[in-house]
Amino acid sequence: MKKNVEKHLTLRERILETIRDAIMSGALKPGEKVAEPELATRFGISRTPIREAFRQLESEGYLTVIPRKGALVASFSAKDVEEFYAIKSILEGYAARKACSRLSTREINKLEAINEKLREIAQEGDVRHFFKVHNSFHDLFIRGAGNEKLHDMIAALLQKFQRLRLASLSKPGRMLISVEEHEKIIEAFRSRDAVLAEMLVQKNAEYGGRVLIDEERVPEVPPFPETDL
Repeated sequence: MKKNVEKHLTLRERILETIRDAIMSGALKPGEKVAEPELATRFGISRTPIREAFRQLESEGYLTVIPRKGALVASFSAKDVEEFYAIKSILEGYAARKACSRLSTREINKLEAINEKLREIAQEGDVRHFFKVHNSFHDLFIRGAGNEKLHDMIAALLQKFQRLRLASLSKPGRMLISVEEHEKIIEAFRSRDAVLAEMLVQKNAEYGGRVLIDEERVPEVPPFPETDL
């Protein structure tokens, strides 16, 4: 199955996935340098597209690019995790409160359909697919708040800490817990209980950070196969 998916990836996407998987599996450790020459040889390309991939991975929180030194695997402390999820909970909670009176019945039904899809994916154990669909669930109600600046602010924040979010969802049982949390959020939207919707979304975000902090290792656990670089 994985090989069939890889055939449809562009070269740039393959480079991104190779590095992401190596970091998430622990094959590349925090602070370790990601070697451009080895990647160039592996993919048979110049270093230019590799550097472009590095810039994107830096924006997602996987790498830190240092001029004249190259790309290093980014490190996150418990403080980084706590601060990110604290901000995320406040912003997304506010979005849920504002969206509560604005979401149409059709949009709420769509949230429910997305969550059922998430349940299926969770049972299959496909973390990467779950992550993408999970994003669409949250994006729907965040857009539903009707505040473009808020949406853009949250999107930028989530992009920068993509690695932490994926690591959190990769914890054992975390995907199904997320589905259950979504069910409660949907019910709050249906009953137009803005206070409850805000509280549940905040609780959802806070839990996502807590499972990482409690592990003491941030965030080197997800069950992806090791990738040699």
